Order: sequence, then C-alpha cells, then structure tokens
Amino acid sequence: MLILSNVKKLFDGTSAEVSSIHEGVDLVLHRGKIVRIDPHDAGRTLGAEDTIVPCAEYTVTPGLIDCHGHVTVLGLDGASMEKAIAAEALLYVEKILHTTLVDGGVTTMRDIGGATHRMKRLVDEGVMIGPRLKIAICMLSTTGGHADFRGPDRCHGELSKLWPEAPGRPSSVVDGPWESRKRVREIAACGADLIKICASPGVASPSDKLEHRDFCAEEIEAICEEAEARGLRVAAHAHSRNGIDMAIRYGVHDIQHISFMDEEQVAKANERGCTVTPTSWVMAELLEAEGLSPFVMEKVKQVNEVHQKAVQYAAQGELKILMGTDPVLPGMHGRNYMEVVHLIKDGLSPLAAWHGSTGLAAAEIGQDDTGELVEGRRADLLVARGDIVEEPELLDEGALVEVLQDGVGHRGGLEGVPQRSFGSMVRESLHPSA
Repeated sequence: MLILSNVKKLFDGTSAEVSSIHEGVDLVLHRGKIVRIDPHDAGRTLGAEDTIVPCAEYTVTPGLIDCHGHVTVLGLDGASMEKAIAAEALLYVEKILHTTLVDGGVTTMRDIGGATHRMKRLVDEGVMIGPRLKIAICMLSTTGGHADFRGPDRCHGELSKLWPEAPGRPSSVVDGPWESRKRVREIAACGADLIKICASPGVASPSDKLEHRDFCAEEIEAICEEAEARGLRVAAHAHSRNGIDMAIRYGVHDIQHISFMDEEQVAKANERGCTVTPTSWVMAELLEAEGLSPFVMEKVKQVNEVHQKAVQYAAQGELKILMGTDPVLPGMHGRNYMEVVHLIKDGLSPLAAWHGSTGLAAAEIGQDDTGELVEGRRADLLVARGDIVEEPELLDEGALVEVLQDGVGHRGGLEGVPQRSFGSMVRESLHPSA
C-alpha cells in the first residue's frame, strides 16, 4: 500500500460542505484505488510492500474533472486552425493531453467537441498520456452557426475550419430535424459519450450575432430525442436568453456559458434537473486576446458585461455548477485549474467551486469511479504546497507538486510515489501480458 502520511489538509470531493475537509490524516492507496482516510497514525505498522510518503506540508484534493475541454484546439486564428486539421494534428493533441494532465491537474476530461474515439482509445491504451476522456466528437450547429467557421467568401465546397469531416468525426454543420436526427445517430455510432449542440450563436464564430438564433425548436427537440433514445445526454452551448430557454424546454441536460441567464431561467433549469458549466475563465481571457476581429471583440464585450451576474444567479438558485475551461486560446491548456479561480471570483464559495470540479462533475458526466477520495474510487488526486482549496491561484504560482492518476504519479514531485514510465506503457500497449 501507498500511504500519504499526515496530510495537512485534504478535500475529499464529496460535497461543498466543511465535512469534506480533513486535517492531519493518512490517505491509504492500493493498486490504483482509494482504500480509506485514517486519522494520522505516527506508529503505523507497515508491511513489506507498504510505502510511507510524508505529506505534513501538503494539501490533497481529487484530480480535476474538466467538463468543457477541447484537446484539438490550438487557437482561434487561421494558422492555429490549419495546424489543428493538418496531417500532424495528432502530435499537437498528444502535447495538449500531456500538459492538461501533468500541468493542469486534470485527470478526467469531457471533450465537448473535436476529440474522436481514436484519441480516447489511445489514452485508454496508454499510447498517449493524458486525462481519460468523455467525448462529444462534434459540436452541432446550423449553417452559418457557431460551428461553421467559414469566412464571408465561402463557396459551396468549402469546409468549416473548425473540426471538418474526418475519420471518426462527421461534419458539425447540420440543418433540419431529420438531418439532425441522422447526425446524432452517426455521432453515437462513432463512439460519443454525449451530444453537444449550439442552442445559440457564439462569441468566437465569424458570422453569427449573439441575439440571433442557431437551431430552431424542432431541431433541438429532434436532437435531444435521438440522444435520449441512445442513452446519451445533451450539452448545449448557450449564451442568449432565447437559446437558454430552448435548451431547458427541449431536453438539454447541461447548459454551457449561460451569459444571459436570469433568475427565472435558473428556476426553470432547476425544475428540469439541468446543470450549468459557465466557463468563466475563458470569458476573461477573451477580453485580453490578440488578433480577434472587431466583430468578435464586440461579442466578447457583450458577454463580459453580464456573465458574472448569470453565474451568481445560478449559485443563488442552487443550480449544480460544473467546472469547464473551454481552452480555445493559446496558453490555456495546462492551466485548467484557473477555471476554479474564476468561479470563485464570480461568486462561488471555494468549496462549491472545488466540488463542481471533482465529485459533482464526476457524477454528472457519468464517470462515477473518480472525483472523490473515498473507498473504491480511482486514486486520482493532486498534491500541492499551500492551501489550494482556499487559494487555487497558488497552482498558477508553482504550488502543484504531484498529479496521481490511478495511483501513479506524473511529475516526480514526491519521493516514494510510483511514476509512470512512458516507455513501459507503450511496450505494454503493444505487447499486452494477457
């Protein structure tokens, strides 16, 4: 067994209550799983295979669960989009996955558009190191909508530069209820864990205005019905009030961005059992981004005027709020913990922000074997200097010491913690012992 001994402060991820905080405890791990949390025992009797790792200086939390990832996005400028769809694109994905886990502390990610089942398999097989993935594959929108990244000089044969058709990934651009139904069926057949739609126009897309409509009601209803028939939940990009209304009414489970959400919509979302993923960090980052067109920057300013208030409405109305980074700008991958920082800035308590980044997130995305440091769960956890629960910004100042995924470390920051050897993982994936 591996014993993280005398942990100064431990957040177990089970709730946003102070009962989830433990001090001066031993965290016992075995074969990649959590065994138990014990009061610290300085005289613990050790077996021949037991290892003690002193942690009296450290804070321990579950690994982060990012509910809005994009591992295939390098940036929103033309050059970055061209790289992301070039022959070498998988190499960039590998780098993003690695830094997201090792630097960003994300042990599980819901990729909400772009990642294919092939990428998910390569992580599961140990060929690529990164967070385990839940995937949407596409981000469905109408022609001219948020997923349609073609300029004004488009021609009939031009593909959107954002996730064009590729092996394992159908086109994200779809029109009409029956074509939408077919596309959901295709995405499900490609191995999706959820369906992602655009219930409203977007901020970064080149031609749609926030106050306009993307899908109509019949299309959203058709998509949600087909998804439900295949056991899949639907997540919706939704900034505008109209988009949020339609998402709630026609069967969307997770509403993302929520910029113009008001108190009435919070109450309706609660009645329908919806969650929200506000993506607070990217809203702030877009204000400082370089190279955005005046058209896009105007939309950025519009959402930043209202977004914080929407998050506060959601918190006051006791909606389930999940952590999601939406890392579409350079420099965001590998700093995913900054979403926790910005959720707190927007009005969440530190424990609520952490719960939405761990146990609550795991339950809502269907990955209920992780997210909590309780018996039987995967040993996915972060070890850091300082009180990162109250001050998550410390993670951006070098506080992260170790990231364990299934009980194996990736940063080499704690002596005695077994480390993942990339070479041995590849050999095992090529020549499995079984």
